[in-house]
Amino acid sequence: MSSVNVKQREDTLTFLQLFKKSPHFAALLFGQIFSYLGSSITNVIMPIVVLQETKSAAMMGTVMAVYMVPFILLLPFSGVLVDKMNKVKIMLFVDLVRFALILTLATISFLNQLSMTILFIIMFLMGIMESLFQPAHSGVRAKIFTKEIRNAANSLTQVMMQGLKLFGPIIGGVIVSSFSAAWGFGIDAATYIISFLFLLSLRRLSFQSNTINTSPKRSIKQDLLEGIEVIRQQSWLWITILAFSVINIFWGGIMKVLLPWLINVHYQFDPTVFGLVISASGAGGIVCGIIFGLRKQWNKRGILTYISVALSGLSLLLLPAVASIPFIMFLMFLNGACNMFFGLIWETSLQELVPEEKFGRVASLDMLGSFALLPVGYLLTGWAAEGIGEITTLLTFSSIIVLIAVLVLFHKRIRAFN
Repeated sequence: MSSVNVKQREDTLTFLQLFKKSPHFAALLFGQIFSYLGSSITNVIMPIVVLQETKSAAMMGTVMAVYMVPFILLLPFSGVLVDKMNKVKIMLFVDLVRFALILTLATISFLNQLSMTILFIIMFLMGIMESLFQPAHSGVRAKIFTKEIRNAANSLTQVMMQGLKLFGPIIGGVIVSSFSAAWGFGIDAATYIISFLFLLSLRRLSFQSNTINTSPKRSIKQDLLEGIEVIRQQSWLWITILAFSVINIFWGGIMKVLLPWLINVHYQFDPTVFGLVISASGAGGIVCGIIFGLRKQWNKRGILTYISVALSGLSLLLLPAVASIPFIMFLMFLNGACNMFFGLIWETSLQELVPEEKFGRVASLDMLGSFALLPVGYLLTGWAAEGIGEITTLLTFSSIIVLIAVLVLFHKRIRAFN
């Protein structure tokens, strides 16, 4: 057997070997699967509950804002806190708190006592918990996803999450149709306990931050600046974070505002078509994730990343070209695959470049760059659509995504990132 065939065989076995090579991987993966499944169910049920209570679509936006504001504002500080404490213990604490919050929501719903005030309070507290959980979870992934399993571990994780994006909403719809929203919240609460039980096996993990002697006089500002300095020293990190803080403004507006309008209003397709289109995007992500994980190493990652971003923008640019469901599904399949490819390269590069003891801060700053301006994007999209028209806005925004990707490729350090 040639060396090339041996190499290919080793790569194709990577997924199967993950659970043997890393005993902690299964616990982290299945904990995330159950937690994400519960969240997917609630994401479907929540708008229904809000509409039943208020008859106002705008109120759902307010609920999401109440959730996102503490999440975004606390990210820089939660990243510092995560680096000072045991990340697994933070995740365990957050899962218990989220279990209590959602169980409270389920109980109140069963008693028909739910009010918007109670919902606002619970969602605000959930946003706080999310700001702690996400940096901690990123840090634990970086610890467990060692070099030999990194590509396969990241890709399998993302493939599973994409699968839940496809089936979670369906399960949520069945629950709320056949039973009630309260049952959906109850199931979501149970998934946090299941996640907690899986994560318990990780409690003996040790982190470098636990062994570092930190000065009691150090301020949060100094700790935060350390995270910024890590990003500043790596051109790949700061350029990509900056680029996507802008790209996400336009991408988010297209996906959340313009795409539903294009499918349901402009083309006047049946509402089920929108579900098919979103599913096509998820399928593209799954296929790309599997292909990505079959190789232990990808070369010329800087070039490949921004080519995929440009292709993603191009797929959105072509959406108004033909009123064909298969054509639109193909474009969204391509878009999902390109977004997955970027996401996997970005995740693996963070795990390679960022020191373990500073990972929480860097991850939180990365999330801040990704999410902070999304509300601006939604507002900008609405204003632009009213001013110049939805199609013109779609063409303009997608062209900007392509242009940014091409401009970033002119930077030699991006092209040299391998």
